[in-house]
Amino acid sequence: MENTILKNLKIKARELNCNLSALTIVYKRPDISILPKIIIIIIIGYALSPIDLIPDFIPVLGYLDDLIILPLLILLVLKLIPQKIMDECKEEAKDLWKNGKPKKWYYTIPVVTIWLLLVFLIVKGLFFK
Repeated sequence: MENTILKNLKIKARELNCNLSALTIVYKRPDISILPKIIIIIIIGYALSPIDLIPDFIPVLGYLDDLIILPLLILLVLKLIPQKIMDECKEEAKDLWKNGKPKKWYYTIPVVTIWLLLVFLIVKGLFFK
């Protein structure tokens, strides 16, 4: 039974990874409206963010927010994107993760920069008034 649960979790994790990669491709398309693009930014920012709503070191609850929030946001944005476009982007996303790492890893730089800026502003506001 545990083996089956573990296999199911691995399958779901691969699907989530594929969907996240496909959403980065969907975001670049000019034929997608602004609302899905805003939700995609939130999804990718949250997925790449080192800061979670519930910190991961809290047993069970720490990973629960990732297991609930991300899939719900992805489900929401998938409802807003035409299936044909999503299928095309999923096919294109398969090539992104060849050799175990994305070809365009530098897309994470803006997210890390934003979080570093936020941490800097918080520290500055708390300690250097």
